Amino acid sequence: MNKQMSKHEVQHLIAKRVAKELHGPCTVNLGIGIPTLVAEYLEDKNVFLHTENGMLGVTDVEEEDIDPNLVNAGKLPVGEAVGTSFFDSSDSFAMIRGGHVDVAILGALQVAQSGIIANWAVPGKNILGVGGAMDLLVGAKKVIITMSHTSKDGQSKILKACTYPITSTRSVDMIVTELAVFEVVDQQLKLVELMPGVTLAEVKEKTEADFIV
Repeated sequence: MNKQMSKHEVQHLIAKRVAKELHGPCTVNLGIGIPTLVAEYLEDKNVFLHTENGMLGVTDVEEEDIDPNLVNAGKLPVGEAVGTSFFDSSDSFAMIRGGHVDVAILGALQVAQSGIIANWAVPGKNILGVGGAMDLLVGAKKVIITMSHTSKDGQSKILKACTYPITSTRSVDMIVTELAVFEVVDQQLKLVELMPGVTLAEVKEKTEADFIV
């Protein structure tokens, strides 16, 4: 890449690119981490954000407007759009499982070249757990993964096969990293876009998985 980006810059680059994929009218669930930043870049007023703790109409919120009682599933403060609806968690999961969420945007620890993801457990470490990801992978019509391309030690997170426990047997549809955008077609990775300043050679070097261009 042209320069070494900070973690903050990487996350916002990915979120901004994912926002371009969202065209209303649609209902979109944002997972924890990078997905929550997508709200900052949405321009289409007919994209309605859903959170599994029971809210449809989530918006970004300025610090001076924060209501401590209004949070998303990751316990982060959110705003409410005009016409926001509130419901209990069981109704929220019924929406997900019933196929009423058009797009789910999730983070991942690893993605296999078949589109299978691992995002809830690292053997030997205590992390948050699966949350709603398993349900979203089964129920959402389209799933987009947001993640850094490599781990802190430089190892590829896009692998031939996941080494961590998988989240679901359903393949995701798209993967967006700070280096590239991949689509998953018939359980095969297809490179569709390079991020600004990135070369194909760099993507090949940092991707363990096989992919077509």
